[in-house]
Amino acid sequence: MTDYKKLIDAETWAFIERTNSYYPPDTIDYTIAEQRSIYDRLCREFFAGYPEGVTAETTFIAVPKHDIPIRIYRTPAPEAGAMVLYFHGGGFILGGLDSHDDVCAELCVRTGYEVVSVDCRLAPEHLHPAAFDDAVSAFEWAATTYKRPILLCGDSAGGNLAAAVSHATRGHARKPIGQVLIYPSLGGDRSQGSYVTHAEAPMLTMRDLDFYKDIRTGGADRSGDPTLAPLADTDFASLPPTVLITAQYDPLSSDGEIYRDRIIAAGGRATWLEEPGLVHGYLRARHTVGRARASFTRIVDAVSALGKGEWIW
Repeated sequence: MTDYKKLIDAETWAFIERTNSYYPPDTIDYTIAEQRSIYDRLCREFFAGYPEGVTAETTFIAVPKHDIPIRIYRTPAPEAGAMVLYFHGGGFILGGLDSHDDVCAELCVRTGYEVVSVDCRLAPEHLHPAAFDDAVSAFEWAATTYKRPILLCGDSAGGNLAAAVSHATRGHARKPIGQVLIYPSLGGDRSQGSYVTHAEAPMLTMRDLDFYKDIRTGGADRSGDPTLAPLADTDFASLPPTVLITAQYDPLSSDGEIYRDRIIAAGGRATWLEEPGLVHGYLRARHTVGRARASFTRIVDAVSALGKGEWIW
């Protein structure tokens, strides 16, 4: 068994222990309501506040039968380029506009782009494809609301949604200008790669992933559905320029590598950056862990470049 304490540096390990003190590794054994309460507390404890010069407006997108809450982040002097549609992580059952509030505010200030955070419906109350449908609806809203190009961004479960939207909208007149996927869950082969070597990694394990997978579908077998698992698609042509950023000690890391390879094989542009020594969920460590701080700068730079139509890799 891998001794992660020997592999991971002290400040990253301190972040892991602080996270575990609010969000214990066995949290998936609690009820959904308890899990959400624990996760919300974790997010409050790590909330870094808004940087100077950003405002946020909370509103909604009206779609048939329900509204999709969104939060729009703006700076006084927006940078020329894209608007960013951001999908949050949380295993498809946790999180919302508040869970990634500071991340989106910082992304807005550091890129100068308008960022719209989308609160897609959560399982198990709303099984797949509810979250995917909301993500596509948010894209359609952005395409009719903004003249600027649309850039997709998301972390973990949100990275899955961003990629699924890219696959679904590649024939759209306003197809995304790019996508930045942060340790995304893309539905790779669980019998190999990082799924095996890092099955017991800190912050995210295969047991966690199995739980999230089953609860999202209500236990139904949806294998082969690219709206659920983008890597299940058979066509990777015409996807937007893609930057994948993963953590070394994360069972999901191989998804980034394989997704990159399939886009390139189909003639597209993609790059994969595996961040050494980091773990799933490290966005919350971007102010306390040097490696995470450097990675967040790479994420900001990727959003900035793709949002201007530049390919720098």
